[in-house]
Amino acid sequence: MNALYPVLVTHTRIRPRPHALSYQVPYLLLDLDAPPRLKLFSRNRFNLVSFRDSDHGNKSATLRNWVDTTLREAGLASASAHITLLSMPRVLGLGFNPLSLFLCHTEAGVLRAVIYEVNNTFGQRHSYLCPVEETSGPLRQGAEKVFYVSPFMDMGLRYRFTLHPPSDSLGLHIAVEDAQGVILRATMAGRRAPLTDAALLRLVAAQPWLGVKVLTAIHWEALKIWCKGLRPRPRPPAPDQDVSQGYARPRRSA
Repeated sequence: MNALYPVLVTHTRIRPRPHALSYQVPYLLLDLDAPPRLKLFSRNRFNLVSFRDSDHGNKSATLRNWVDTTLREAGLASASAHITLLSMPRVLGLGFNPLSLFLCHTEAGVLRAVIYEVNNTFGQRHSYLCPVEETSGPLRQGAEKVFYVSPFMDMGLRYRFTLHPPSDSLGLHIAVEDAQGVILRATMAGRRAPLTDAALLRLVAAQPWLGVKVLTAIHWEALKIWCKGLRPRPRPPAPDQDVSQGYARPRRSA
């Protein structure tokens, strides 16, 4: 189940000022109960490539317990049998994850819920828990925006998620909307690759400062948006709860 996904991330801002960006970054798909046993990968300790539980969830419980509690409180306890996490790793001890996905399966292996975990550059974190109702095709989910992310976007927006869960490939499309329609489209797409020491060595050789790259890119794009005339919105307090409830979106009729 553990795998490597080199993905292309794109953002296309439609209004009030057009702006587009794209970056190639690596994501790991990790089994929370059986992470990979590799020489160049470690969990909760330094290595060339690593994963830290503290980069996810909250600090009041272990990561696995946090996921279990989150699902149970939402009436989705059956989805906690098998949890995989799609996330960027730390490289040389450094990392930053704008978006990570917890994929929550039943004992029978059925995907029953997705937790979309968001980090902003102000050290805050929030998650959107969305149930899964589809039996085939891409997942269609949504959530009301309650967490401050981009300084150049208002609150009071909504997200529409369209997810092709990780298999031989993965795909995620996020539309950010207001009452007039789509403001921004973000995508993530890539193909599965074996998670081996050789693959991790190539990853580090290609992007040794991945965490710095991601944060630098975020601030560089923010500067370009500022130069186009947009100004930051005030940052409200973070939500009282670390998880808010999303929903499954109905399929459009033919």
